[in-house]
Amino acid sequence: MDYLEYYKLSEHPFSNVVDSRFYYNSPQQSEAIAKLKYAIDTKKGLAVVIGNIGAGKTTLARKLLEELDEENYEAALLVIIHSSVSSEWLFKKFAIQLGVKDMSDDKIELLGSIYRRLHEIGEEGKKAVVLMDEVQMLNSREIMEEFRGLLNMESSQGKMVNFIFFGLPELDQVLSLDEPLKQRVAIRIRLQAFSEENTREYIGHRLKIACCSDNIFTESAIKLICKYSNGSPRLINTICDNALLEGFLFKNPVIDDSTIKAVAMDLGLES
Repeated sequence: MDYLEYYKLSEHPFSNVVDSRFYYNSPQQSEAIAKLKYAIDTKKGLAVVIGNIGAGKTTLARKLLEELDEENYEAALLVIIHSSVSSEWLFKKFAIQLGVKDMSDDKIELLGSIYRRLHEIGEEGKKAVVLMDEVQMLNSREIMEEFRGLLNMESSQGKMVNFIFFGLPELDQVLSLDEPLKQRVAIRIRLQAFSEENTREYIGHRLKIACCSDNIFTESAIKLICKYSNGSPRLINTICDNALLEGFLFKNPVIDDSTIKAVAMDLGLES
């Protein structure tokens, strides 16, 4: 027996793997999606989402991508995984994501191909959208200037491509490397930490998806989870997952504040 069976759960409710089924549509997330869709539909060009580590930026990016249907949008998500990215690498990634067929190693020719593809997308009645996660890693003035160049591609309806940047607070400093680009940010969203109410609803939502209708976590436990996690969804998941394991090992029918304190100690969250 493991904690799934003990607490009558169909699956692990607090995995940090991004799974749209567990998406919690808080008022903050709902507002962010609405604003980003507005920026895309009105072809504003550049929108920015900033949040601390574990605030849910990647989850929000995946959710937005899911909601951009193929009939009306040519959309792609690009995750920056290292800081030594060149503008040539980025251009090729954009070209691939947008469906450019004639790839060239020459940057000028490749830009021409991207422009023609963006024109085709517009002719098809679609909007081109590139979502980029971990953009703070692109700490390069040259790359920021290249983004500004891409945003100069316009039609009579507006920008030919929309960029949505997701990143840590350092993203503001990266954008400042090219002040004209920073001034082109049409929508700026700052993801805030979950409140105690958000935390309670978030935990309940994820348990419900895992087919649990019981109140496994006591009210005092939820208060401590909010305190130790500082409202970070990722940390909430980690604390709750460890708490369920701890509760199973000690055969506790509910997770109370003493269990949360023990888990916080183990995770190094107890000050």
